[in-house]
Amino acid sequence: MLTTKLRLSSALIKPLRLHPRWSSSAAEPPPAGGHLPGVATSNTLRTTRDVALRTPGITWADEDPSGPDRNIVGGRETRKMNTYQAVRDAMSIALMKDDTAVIFGEDVAFGGVFRCTMGLAEEFGKERVFNTPLTEQGIAGFGIGLAVMGHTAIAEIQFADYIYPAFDQIVNEAAKIRYRSGGQYDVGGLTIRTPTMSVGHGGLYHSQSPEGFFMGASGLKIVIPRSPIQAKGLLLASIRDPNPVIFMEPKILYRSAVEQVPVDDFALPLGKAETLIPGSDLTLLTWGTPVYHCETAMHMLSSPPPGINAHIPKSLRDAKIELIDLRTILPWDVETVVESVKRTGRLVVVHEAGLTAGVGAEISAEVQKRCFLKLNAPVKRVTGWDLPAALQYEKFNIPDAVRIVDAIVETLSY
Repeated sequence: MLTTKLRLSSALIKPLRLHPRWSSSAAEPPPAGGHLPGVATSNTLRTTRDVALRTPGITWADEDPSGPDRNIVGGRETRKMNTYQAVRDAMSIALMKDDTAVIFGEDVAFGGVFRCTMGLAEEFGKERVFNTPLTEQGIAGFGIGLAVMGHTAIAEIQFADYIYPAFDQIVNEAAKIRYRSGGQYDVGGLTIRTPTMSVGHGGLYHSQSPEGFFMGASGLKIVIPRSPIQAKGLLLASIRDPNPVIFMEPKILYRSAVEQVPVDDFALPLGKAETLIPGSDLTLLTWGTPVYHCETAMHMLSSPPPGINAHIPKSLRDAKIELIDLRTILPWDVETVVESVKRTGRLVVVHEAGLTAGVGAEISAEVQKRCFLKLNAPVKRVTGWDLPAALQYEKFNIPDAVRIVDAIVETLSY
């Protein structure tokens, strides 16, 4: 398949080299936004009030959870937000409604690197939103201590790449303390926020996706949102969950993903994947930023750009691809994924972390066990390479739309 990938890549580049002097019929230049969908134009984003208020799985904090499910949205309002604004809105609600809640981390008092805590120290006081020394192990340990004493601790690790010094505290203490104490103590009030995934030029220490390192840490939950509504609802659910949660926010989506976000207090379910686009021929599973690369790949499959038209068999262009956002990485939603694969017979898993021992490896093993007789092709993984993220050419490390559509074609053709 390496040859196929090179052909696809070359096919995309060749039209850019054409010049009217060399071609009798110059290709029409693409519009400014391009022909293919991106984050800004994604159909998965909820850009109107009515659609936003009917987000699947949404539960309102001001409604009785013991009553029947209702879909009444009259009187509720939304506001246009990007992802970092939605994250800030969620933390503001948490601080306002919970007097024990505190937010802390490196530089959070003046807003943080990505401005997610901007203005919170002025609004709620520097005793509740404050800076810490530059010590990730200390931030995690301090949060564990606060949570054990009954506080709601919202800690920020400035970049997910620097969560490794805190690994011992998170895996050996936070994840195990309920079991270790026989249920006498827990740190369910601990939420660790951290920006994750590539940004295009982050290099070795600012573009990693470390979610897979925590897969074996029973007692933790790992959550990765794809959009502003998801960020607000999943973060509020994480803060209130009775287990410690690592909440990883794709940094490139902080400003690029924009939705109409409900201003009220609401939550979205943890441990539950969401089917974004239903299909019957292949299941495409991912989370975070690659959701949008997968959507682009699906458009490339059905309507190939001129440069790769010859490489997409016409017989596959009408294939119905089911796109699923996993959302919660640990514990992952086995039931939704398995049900989908049993219907489609094929699975492609996409994530930015490296291939070896990544989250996709665990998912592939479980799907193979549960869906073996239903599979029409081997489970395919499209991931980052098993290399450090380089200071240059970061785009060639991430699973972009070309690599994804190549995997879809291979799997459908098996």
